[in-house]
Amino acid sequence: MASPSLFRHRNFTLLFGADVISQVGTQISMLALPLVAVLALDASAFETGLLVAAETAAFLLVGLPAGVWVDRMPRRRILVAADVVRAVLLGSVPIAWWLGVLTLPQLYGVALGTGLATVFFDIAYQSYLPSLIERDRLVDGNAKLEIVRSASGVAGPGAGGWLIQALTAPVAVLADAVSFLVSALLLRRIDAVERVPERSGRRGLAEEIGEGLRYVASHPILRMITAATAVANFTHGLFGAVEMIFLVRVVGLSPGSVGLLFSAAAAGGLAGAAVVGPLSRRVGSARAVWLSPLVFYPFMLLVPLTEPGWKTALFAVGMFMNSVGVVVYNVTQVSFRQGITPEHLLGRMNATIRFTVWGVLPLGGLAGGVLGELLGVRATVWISVVLGLLSAVPLLLSPLRRMRDLPAASEAASPQEPAA
Repeated sequence: MASPSLFRHRNFTLLFGADVISQVGTQISMLALPLVAVLALDASAFETGLLVAAETAAFLLVGLPAGVWVDRMPRRRILVAADVVRAVLLGSVPIAWWLGVLTLPQLYGVALGTGLATVFFDIAYQSYLPSLIERDRLVDGNAKLEIVRSASGVAGPGAGGWLIQALTAPVAVLADAVSFLVSALLLRRIDAVERVPERSGRRGLAEEIGEGLRYVASHPILRMITAATAVANFTHGLFGAVEMIFLVRVVGLSPGSVGLLFSAAAAGGLAGAAVVGPLSRRVGSARAVWLSPLVFYPFMLLVPLTEPGWKTALFAVGMFMNSVGVVVYNVTQVSFRQGITPEHLLGRMNATIRFTVWGVLPLGGLAGGVLGELLGVRATVWISVVLGLLSAVPLLLSPLRRMRDLPAASEAASPQEPAA
């Protein structure tokens, strides 16, 4: 008998609704914040790279201890607090702009502060879903949440580009601040019971961090997934440092056109979320993990060829196809991670992986800013795309190459005895 739709599950629906609102606002802000720097404050390639680095530096600063705290505290409380903090920080940008006191250091501070809140939110979020739904429904739940991210990627940049063009970039950031407040109100209504470890069972911070590190490092599949994602994210940081400058100053697009281009590219995420379930069943969930970067990422080679006129479509095509692969990859590997990890280790497992794969983003952002100044923006885009091809190598060297499907929780209870 088929399970009832997750949309009939009250708590999942509240989480889904909070994600819808927050993700649309976030997509607007992801477009608006760099454009505030580029258009309102005339930031250089290096200064924009610093902004990208500030947005993700928090994963290096507090990524590992955040996992311990997430395992020690009610995760819903962390999610609500993180939303409120991000709303306040982002709300300060339009206020400072209206007062005529907005500066790049403030943008760096807002980016760093929202990044710190995002560290806790993301780790708690990925650790919270298994508390709301059964683990055999995690692929379905994650696919639905990826549809939210992808749909917001279609609607958000287009709306953001229009808002920026009509109302200026600082005002558009306000939309994201409001979205976080609404998200927090919905999350507060979730009434699922969480199991939080007793204080008597807690050990030192370093010992608990070490347990999470050992769990990931000793698992042959988790270890290689982490390595592959880290390579991909480093190159994404390189690309993100010069992306806006490439489109606005090199290609010569308006904010509205940039928003539409991002919306067209993000439609690939919707396609990926729609096909991940059937694709995983047809070719196997393990094969879907390593085939997705091999099949879809090479289309990114079209992106550096973007020029004014019809060749702007090359950017959309490359990003569209890459987004399909990214969503297929993320849904399958994140569901696998959530399914095999014991409840008391979920926060630290996610924190260890996030620390590694997001911690390289600021390094990529800094490197992209430097390369943009030394070699030029288009050359930096080429370097980032070509290096991204290496992300598939760890997956091809892992046990995934000899498997059709990822092992279930019952087959992979211990990282010391992984099923192959």
